Amino acid sequence: MADIAALTALIEPEATTLGLRLVRVQMNGGKSDPTLQIMAERPETRQLTLEDCAELSRRISDLFDEVDPIEEAYRLEVSSPGIDRPLTRLADYDDWNGHEARIRLIEPIEGRKMFDARLEGAADNNVLVTAKHGAMTIPFDAIVSAKLVLTDKLIKATAPLIADGADKIIQEG
Repeated sequence: MADIAALTALIEPEATTLGLRLVRVQMNGGKSDPTLQIMAERPETRQLTLEDCAELSRRISDLFDEVDPIEEAYRLEVSSPGIDRPLTRLADYDDWNGHEARIRLIEPIEGRKMFDARLEGAADNNVLVTAKHGAMTIPFDAIVSAKLVLTDKLIKATAPLIADGADKIIQEG
């Protein structure tokens, strides 16, 4: 299996050169259909255009053709994190403060490994949330995965900032 930290170290400079920030790098699909999934975004918009995806994909393909960091055959998938994006960095919990998230833990807290909660930010390598049973402080390292939950508030907050081509779609529709 590929070393994600090593892959990230190769990919991050390519993303940065394009003005992008990596959100997540992971291998999916197991041995039968290995897929290298790369999520990236423009820091100022939290979005990724189709052109951004294509350019980052080309740069990574060219680089990986040279250095060949993955032994087995694999598919390359470059995408935006989407509206129900994963929360992979401590800073994400500040960026999405006030929004709902589904959080999965390594070990149960108050008998639960997975729960929904409102994000309240981050402090001292901890994630601050408000769940049904009240405020909680969760060590960032105790979180297996977290992602935003689709709500009306999230939809409003992530409304497209760039409407290039929208006029053409409306006219053709």
